[in-house]
Order: sequence, then structure tokens, then C-alpha cells
Amino acid sequence: MTFVAKPKAHHPNLPLNELGLTRRDYEGSVSTLCAGCGHDSVSAAIVQACAELSLPPHRFAKVSGIGCSSKTPSYFLNKSHGFNSVHGRMPSVMTGANLANRELLGIGVSGDGDSASIGLGQFAHIVRRRINMLYLVDNNGTYGLTKGQFSATNDKGSTSKKGAPNLYEPIDLVSMALQIGATFVARSFSGDKTQLVPLIKAALKHKGMAFIDVISPCVAFNNHNGSTKSYEFVREHTQELVNADLIMTHPEVTVDYAEGTREDVSMPDGSTLRLHKLDADYDAHDRVGALNYVQRSQEQGEVVTGLLYVDPDPVECHDIMDTVDQPLNELNEAQLCPGSAALADINASYR
Repeated sequence: MTFVAKPKAHHPNLPLNELGLTRRDYEGSVSTLCAGCGHDSVSAAIVQACAELSLPPHRFAKVSGIGCSSKTPSYFLNKSHGFNSVHGRMPSVMTGANLANRELLGIGVSGDGDSASIGLGQFAHIVRRRINMLYLVDNNGTYGLTKGQFSATNDKGSTSKKGAPNLYEPIDLVSMALQIGATFVARSFSGDKTQLVPLIKAALKHKGMAFIDVISPCVAFNNHNGSTKSYEFVREHTQELVNADLIMTHPEVTVDYAEGTREDVSMPDGSTLRLHKLDADYDAHDRVGALNYVQRSQEQGEVVTGLLYVDPDPVECHDIMDTVDQPLNELNEAQLCPGSAALADINASYR
């Protein structure tokens, strides 16, 4: 086995962010994925987004399940907290981490097999509970670790590398996220860095459940003619609906947009989410309208990308549960165990 390490030496004049860190400080180990894998482009987008936002790496909790996608947290934010869980169970671990320490920035990385098959129930419940996190799916429509079987997100009629067609309807995680309560829903393409990086930045600053489905072609098993998850197919059938950029309160950022309508949404932290609508009739605040638009586009064979829905006034799990502001893992025994009298009052409230 050959081990590859990144060189410790780097150019002394690399740009620094507000924390005095370079982009290299947000990277991880060398990727062991196939050369050209879209997942590596997603990891690079996460690195760029976190560096540009000047977010402290040690404040991140990154959690994953099992699969090619779930290996990727090793490739970004090497100074953060990380946990590689079992297949389909990433949401449970992330829920526990968020409830214990609400000050951590949560990134859950999953795959189409990890989230749309064995983990479908877990995906549904972490969305409806509105855990404050970025839930990102690297969606390639195939099981790359077990030699290319169709995953549950693969489109009906799409063919395998050997030419066999998929006989079943796909599970669309974007539609599910819209239906059951995510307050930030987007879809992007691993080959579109210009779109993906701002979406990740906006999702990281969003309060509540932010979900991004990233079409990320598998170069080994699902990047051929007949696949609807290939680089060529996605580039030819992409419909960019709503582009987004995150405008921080300081310093001033100048953004160059093509002609079209624009709407600024104030975020809870004081930053501004700028929406650029390529479809003038589309309303990114209409959850039902977004769901209808996505499904109509799927019937026409189009892959809708961009910011599909954002709630300008979101709530997250700690708001719903009315927990204390101080992280639960910092409370002392007296605060966690207030005594039998308090327990009796709680029990009485349920009678």
C-alpha cells in the first residue's frame, strides 16, 4: 500500500482570511477516491466556502455514514471534530452532537445509498426535527463501493455501465426535504464550482436544516451514455433556476450578475442571501411551488439546480424544544439534576 502525504511547505504569501488562516488550513488528508470523482470537487468547495467565511475549523462537527461519499470528511477540515458512523445512521449521531453542543457547526455528508436506502427513515426524521446543520448528499446514483449497482436515486430507464436499464422510480431527496420541513433546499452539480460554493456558504450561515443535493458523477460506474448522473447528461440537461450568493455584513462585496430579477433575504446572523432568479416567475419562498417545479422538471428530463427554497424566518430544533442557550454538555450536575421536587412538577404537568 502506498501512502501519500501533503507537503508541509507551502507558498509563504498564500492569502489569509480574517482568522489569519489560509485555505490549506481547511484541507484534510489526500483523497483516495478515483481520479476525477465528483466527490473531491464537493470537498474542495466545502474547503473554499469555510475559508472564505473565516469559520474556525475546530468549531465544526463533521459526521458521515458509509460509502464513497462518507469517506470525504477526511479530505476537509482536518482540525475539526469528526465521526464516521455506520451505514445510514449519520443523522442519529449528528442529532446527538447538536443537542449536546448547539455551538458546533454541523456538516453531515452522505450519499444516495446512505440516505435514500438504508438511511431513508433517518433522513426523513432529521429533516422534520430541523436540526441546525448542513446535510449534503453526494448523489451519483450508484453503489460505487460494491461495483456499480443502481441506487434508489437512479432515474427509471437510466442504464448501467453494462447496459441494463433501471426498472424502478427514483427517490428524490430534494422533494422529500421540501415536503417534510427543511428550511433551505438546493441542488447543484459537482462540476459547477461557481454555483456550489455560494450555496454551501449560504447553507452554513442558515439557521436550521439546510439540505443540498449535489449530482456528483461516479467516473468508474455511472459516467457513460445512458446514465442520467453522468457529467455529459447533467451539463446538457441542467436548468439553473435560482442562483445565490451570500453577502457578509463586512467587508463590502461586489457581485456581478447577468440580467434578471434580484431579491435580498436577511439572514439571522445579519448577512444577506442574495437571490438571482433566472426564471422571473419563480418564488424561492414558496415551498409548495418549489416542490411542483422540481417534479414538473423531472418529468421533462431536466435537472433543476440552484437555490430551490429558503425560509426567511426559520426555526431550528432548539427553538422548538425551548432548550437553554448554554450547551447541554457544559451544564453541571446541579443544573442537569435539579432534584425530586422539580421531577415531581414535570410529571404533574403531564397528568
